[in-house]
Amino acid sequence: MSQSIEGKAMANADVSDYTTNKIILSNWIAPWSKGNRKNPSPQPKWDLWQPLRQRIDRLEINTPALAHQICRLIPAQCPFARKITLFSRTILEIPPLCKLNPLYENLMMLRFRALSYLADECGEDIGAYC
Repeated sequence: MSQSIEGKAMANADVSDYTTNKIILSNWIAPWSKGNRKNPSPQPKWDLWQPLRQRIDRLEINTPALAHQICRLIPAQCPFARKITLFSRTILEIPPLCKLNPLYENLMMLRFRALSYLADECGEDIGAYC
């Protein structure tokens, strides 16, 4: 009787080791790498916004005046989110549309670089822009 219990325990241990190995191995293999499957998120061949993105990313902030101007022009929060109310009831809620802007991340990074320049290089207080 004890031999059959030990045999079942060994069989269960083998199954769990096999399952664990298969799960770990499957996480290392991309799901689309098997023969007939295509990449689920193909990259576009040409991005229309790429030249403008590169120009924004290459913009150097080397004067405090430029940094102040960038911080004034690019808002810290999305200005498009609105709630339209009538008689203290919300009729329409417009979500923030900034995420739909294809240059949103580049503009936020430009603003961050301008704030960092003002704080680190110039030693100015940036509390007015936050």
